[in-house]
Amino acid sequence: MMKLIYFFKYFYLVFATLFFLDAIKSWNLDSTRFSISLFFAFFSVFIFFFRDRYQKKIKNRDKSD
Repeated sequence: MMKLIYFFKYFYLVFATLFFLDAIKSWNLDSTRFSISLFFAFFSVFIFFFRDRYQKKIKNRDKSD
């Protein structure tokens, strides 16, 4: 179960890529869709790094006990 949680954070990078590609596709077509897709792309990358840092912090805390 813990391995699944460890790999789940990489889905955020997949979603970020999909949102970024959608933003590129809608660059000249719809400015609102472009903005929303770009926001979700950056938010997904932020969540990935946040979860990665949090998991490392928990892992280091468990090793020190």
